[in-house]
Amino acid sequence: MSNSSKEKHAPLHVMAPDKFQDECAVFGIYGHREASNFTYLGLYALQHRGQEGSGIVSSDERNFYAERGIGLVSDIFTKKEIRRLRGNKAIGHNRYSTAGDSHLRNVQPLTVNFAFGNLAVAHNGNLTNAWMLRSELEAYGAIFQSDSDTEVIIHLIAHSKGDTLLERLTEALSLVRGAYSLVLLTDHELIAVRDPYGFRPLCLGKFKDAWVVASETCAFDLMGGEFVREVEPGELIVINDDGMTSHHPFSLPEKPAKCVFEYVYFARPDSKIFGDHAVYPIRKALGRQLAKEAHVPADVVIPVPDSGVPAALGYAEGSGIPFEIGLTRNHYIGRTFIEPEQSIRHFGVKLKLNVVPEVLKGRRVVVVDDSIVRGTTSRKIIKMIRNAGVKEVHVRISSPPTIAPCFYGIDTPTQRELIGSSHSVEEIRKYITADSLQYLSLDGMLNAAPGRNDHYCHACFTEQYPIAFTKAEEQQLGLFDANSTNR
Repeated sequence: MSNSSKEKHAPLHVMAPDKFQDECAVFGIYGHREASNFTYLGLYALQHRGQEGSGIVSSDERNFYAERGIGLVSDIFTKKEIRRLRGNKAIGHNRYSTAGDSHLRNVQPLTVNFAFGNLAVAHNGNLTNAWMLRSELEAYGAIFQSDSDTEVIIHLIAHSKGDTLLERLTEALSLVRGAYSLVLLTDHELIAVRDPYGFRPLCLGKFKDAWVVASETCAFDLMGGEFVREVEPGELIVINDDGMTSHHPFSLPEKPAKCVFEYVYFARPDSKIFGDHAVYPIRKALGRQLAKEAHVPADVVIPVPDSGVPAALGYAEGSGIPFEIGLTRNHYIGRTFIEPEQSIRHFGVKLKLNVVPEVLKGRRVVVVDDSIVRGTTSRKIIKMIRNAGVKEVHVRISSPPTIAPCFYGIDTPTQRELIGSSHSVEEIRKYITADSLQYLSLDGMLNAAPGRNDHYCHACFTEQYPIAFTKAEEQQLGLFDANSTNR
């Protein structure tokens, strides 16, 4: 394999946000002479799903060409580097580390040359049995180059005795447990596959005569592509010069387990995921339901930007209280900055958000956000709002309390760090210094989401994990800590 690769380093943010971290994004295109350029655009549209690192691998059917780096898509790729990514097919990946450290060696797509030629893999999700499989593979002589659980899939493919790549891939994925939305590139094919539970979204589209796959449909919109359908849970799609073929090699569970938090927070509001369901109206519906369940007399409704905006609009509609922008966000924070002395309190939050005093002074304010993770940011935001001279601050959250970590592709804090796992709503209210605090109920959230309520994963709110853990997985994943009730 000729692997023309220039790997870049860029500094990371020094602030750790008090939010669940976006998982990862995958993108692939087959059959366009500007494949790498459109992969760049697709990753740019999907930047919200991972800001730690990014990579593109392309193929001209003779060689693979790769560019990878740490940082944002726009920091890593230039026109000159995109031109080096030759060929009419490419895959790309935006990374936030859910497994593996923040090192360049873990930036995907991962590439390898083996019996069937060149192979590149990009993965959104997390495998709960990755470290056990890794130990078994290392016992058979496998040498790993990264800490990523994605490399486990590559070694399983290489160790398989299947006669075709499709057979090897099917055998490899039958051994893994957990969540995966994958795009794979070979010398002559693009492959997309989604786990049987359908935890993470994966969409199929077209751009002129080219086939495109992406984590979300917003990637198609930027390039002028057309959304065709979602890749179904347990489906394996092969795209080559003969067109697109669909395979269903895996047995399906009784019920899928789509991540409901995609609707609450992760997916971009202009995307469609899990079928033909637009995210924005669902987020507004969450806010309207929240207004039904948790109305409070107030003068103004404000969102915590940007993720709280649609739910706040829905809450305002449902409650009849005017919507205003009381917090403004700085969208132009660079990748690095010089942090001042600790004497400047709340610098990290004020760098991103600031109040609009004219909206808040003398008013009873409802502050709407999508979640409270540790509570530290909420506490600082409320202090800023109080300093603007409000009468009352009422916090409303458009999801239930988050009480448990995710093991299916979201980088969540440990259970001890989740304030909802060890504190009552009243205790959280006192900590963040709100006059009142209410969350959306589980039933309210699920009723606002499209389709059947029992087709969603809501483990981060309930500890009801769709896939039962083995004893070995419990030990490896640290299940369950002293605060857990699911034993």
